[in-house]
Amino acid sequence: MLNLYNTLTAQVEEFHPLDNKHVRMYVCGPTVYDYAHIGNFRTFVFADLLRRYLKFKGYELTHVMNITDIEDKIIKRANEDGADFREFTTKYINLFFEDWDALGLERPEQIIRATDCIDDMVAIIKRLEANGLTYNSDGSTYYRIAGFNGYGKLSKINFEGNIAGGSDRVDADEYEKENVRDFVLWKAAKPGEPSWETEIGAGRPGWHIECSAMSMKALGETFDIHAGGIDLVFPHHENEIAQSEGATGKPFVKYWVHSEFLLAEGEKMSKSKGNYYTVRGLVDQGFSHRAIRYMLLSAQHLKQFNFTMEGLRGAESTVARLKDFRLRLGEAKCNPGSNPAMPVLSKRAQQRFEAALDDDLNVAEALAAIHDFVREVNIALADGTLKADNQTEMLKVVAKFDSVFNIFGEAKQEMLDDEIQALVDERQAARKAKNFARSDEIRNLLAEKGIVLEDTKDGMRWKRK
Repeated sequence: MLNLYNTLTAQVEEFHPLDNKHVRMYVCGPTVYDYAHIGNFRTFVFADLLRRYLKFKGYELTHVMNITDIEDKIIKRANEDGADFREFTTKYINLFFEDWDALGLERPEQIIRATDCIDDMVAIIKRLEANGLTYNSDGSTYYRIAGFNGYGKLSKINFEGNIAGGSDRVDADEYEKENVRDFVLWKAAKPGEPSWETEIGAGRPGWHIECSAMSMKALGETFDIHAGGIDLVFPHHENEIAQSEGATGKPFVKYWVHSEFLLAEGEKMSKSKGNYYTVRGLVDQGFSHRAIRYMLLSAQHLKQFNFTMEGLRGAESTVARLKDFRLRLGEAKCNPGSNPAMPVLSKRAQQRFEAALDDDLNVAEALAAIHDFVREVNIALADGTLKADNQTEMLKVVAKFDSVFNIFGEAKQEMLDDEIQALVDERQAARKAKNFARSDEIRNLLAEKGIVLEDTKDGMRWKRK
């Protein structure tokens, strides 16, 4: 049974979907005004792990993610660039999904742009108005926090005696914990800002109402999982609950699942400190997307994670070994038959893997199960005790592990370009002719080009550095 820490109840709970085997999950997506950094992607890689493991457990999944394409920072940046906000955000949406796909993340079943749901936001605001939870000021509509008794139940912040009744309000999309004030649902139209003509006046939505509208439109008024970064608990997710439950009178989300902050070199990421990393920036430095993915996955989601360049170099070595193992296992020429010890090894590894992930996605223990499995199979390959039937089974186990983590790389050897392949062929011919001087010369030349050759009992293999 899968167990998850629920921020709402502040305890680990057995996971039971509302609708038997169908899970409805919403993940707060990017605000698209710049390249996404690795702190953003820690959340998205975690959500990818969660969606993959839910499917591994046999659940049918409807995973929805929003794109925030109208918000204060977007408007500011688009105006600075002299760009139409729709064209501006489309550019960064495309760049975001280039990184997303390269990191091996699965696409959600639905991806929704906020600006495609304006009517849905207006409809919720009208329901809140009918329930006495809004007021108007200077053409904008605000949420009256004092009218919602459950405010604070997610963040566990004590707001007693600190909740305004209408005179103290905030118009900004984001604010700090000490600013516990009524928040804006609909902003009156202003010069230089996009706006929509609606039943509640001309203007644009506040940030918080966007996710309430998009999630409930796609998943219903009550759904199973809402995930996101820990920084969103307050005010964003707290305000989502107030809006959604204030409008419907129903529980909004059953399980709130959050991932902790990512630090960089022990500190909060900052461009001024020189420790601000984007995915494509790290790739430009020579790191692989798979190594970045592995590193972002390597710590349990409830723990702060310290990203370091040394750690990333270690991840690069790890994923190279995993890829090499999968290729070697697939290409090995094993003797016919079956070693009865191998199914025991396989079963033990799979049970340990699943038990770890059932325990609130304990990735450290799950990865340890994978690495121990790899080590033991490598020993069996080396001493010839892995038989052909075992080889087939072990490849299936690797595929099961990789369906969740996606860290092993392709199961087939990639093709070399014609020039490199010609050198490899020439070296093989030189070895056959016992021209070892030329063979070594070609090996060194290929190494300079980033190609490492290995002579094994099953023949020559190559890999990239």
